[in-house]
Amino acid sequence: MRILHRGAALAAATTVLLGLGAPLAPAAPTTSPAADRPVWGACPAGTPDARQQCAELTVPLDYARPDGPSVSLAVSRISTARPELRRGVLVLIPGGPGGSGLNGPSSAAGRLPRSVLDRYDLIGFDPRGVGRSTPLDCGFDHADLAHSHTLPWPAPDGGIDANLATARRMATACAADGGELVRSISTRNEARDVDRIRQALGERRISLWGVSYGTYAGAVYATLFADRTDRVLLDSNDDPDPTRVERGWLANYATGVADRFPDFAAWASSPAAGEHRLGDTPEQVRAAYLAAAERLDGAPLPWPGANPEQLDGNALRSAMLESLYADAKFPRLAELVQAARGRRPLPAPDGAPEAAVRNGTSVSLATLCNDVSWPREPGSYASAVAADRAAHPLTAGMPVNVTPCAFWPWKPAEPPVRIDSRGPSNVLLVQNLRDPATPYSGALKLRAAFGDRARMVAVDSGGHDAYLANGNACGDALVTEFLATGRRPARDALCPKAG
Repeated sequence: MRILHRGAALAAATTVLLGLGAPLAPAAPTTSPAADRPVWGACPAGTPDARQQCAELTVPLDYARPDGPSVSLAVSRISTARPELRRGVLVLIPGGPGGSGLNGPSSAAGRLPRSVLDRYDLIGFDPRGVGRSTPLDCGFDHADLAHSHTLPWPAPDGGIDANLATARRMATACAADGGELVRSISTRNEARDVDRIRQALGERRISLWGVSYGTYAGAVYATLFADRTDRVLLDSNDDPDPTRVERGWLANYATGVADRFPDFAAWASSPAAGEHRLGDTPEQVRAAYLAAAERLDGAPLPWPGANPEQLDGNALRSAMLESLYADAKFPRLAELVQAARGRRPLPAPDGAPEAAVRNGTSVSLATLCNDVSWPREPGSYASAVAADRAAHPLTAGMPVNVTPCAFWPWKPAEPPVRIDSRGPSNVLLVQNLRDPATPYSGALKLRAAFGDRARMVAVDSGGHDAYLANGNACGDALVTEFLATGRRPARDALCPKAG
């Protein structure tokens, strides 16, 4: 996962709904049952790839009441240019939760090799609540959309009083403004929605490519609807522990950052870093980062245009986590550390349209809180933060801190899905060894849950997202072979570091 930019937990502040503009105003659910076929036409806001078409489907708000109110799903496609080679459809399941996937076909068409593009229609969608689908807006305050709030970083002294207040406020806002839609958003319902997309397309079986949180949604689909799957590719995999799910994903940031930060430290102490070099050894880089965060805890720097408009210690910690997602982001983290040391001015702040951030955060929160129960006792979070800060200073207790789910007014309507080995042997997992958001140790648990249904391609690489992203030629070739031909490695494979 990356909660939300994955995911990355409630990290909605960096999600951009590409090509969509601001989300539509919240719409009241319609009342017609959803058995429609897509009527393809131009996408409402244009697309990066002119071949992409869009349509709208209706699905039940509550699958227990299939003839009751419904919500809309925005779907998209790029058809194969070689219909004589077409195998079926490849449904692209976006990360998040809360990430947009409507322009997924445009993105994938620019990266996938011809051997894959010739065999599939690429299908994207905005999950329920997101973007061009019936959108959710919990009405969060501007301040609560800050990076250092959507991820529950404790106070510099480890205190969580401010986190408790933020969590209560955000849970109350969703309960007041989310309507019926907020209670319907869950991973089970996303899997059901994907199956409605399958039905609408007239396909007996579908292939899937899920990334980050999309690996869990894809695994849930492959469990609930195993006989309707063709080839299932899961990239950057979440731990499916049914007793914790998203609670475990948030906690796993401590492990993921510990696995990945040494890559940044090695780069920032090497000649390759050039003007971004922070020390002569990885140990010096780690010390420089921790010292910069501590300095900013006591003396934040003004940062006009950011939210909040200062670089404090927790803003640096949030930027550190985001920067570990790809090597290309390392220079920005180095620039922030250098600015904290007074050695360069601050770079321009990153930012996404606030309406998109609010929408993504709303859906992320609803999914986290509706999928699984969270502890309610504030004292349990305070003690967990104290222990985690000592064990994992890079993440400073954030991964086990309180979220709005502790004050969510509803219990999960259904239990989490237990991923198991029943079903066809048609699943391939691809995973970087040093992923800050979905660590390898958690991915191994998904591999174990699938049993002989799955094989795993592990890649000796760092970053979040593996196939055609932060992986390498060896891993990419094995995944392409699977998508194009269905052939998987006879046993789990490990691809060595490139170069």
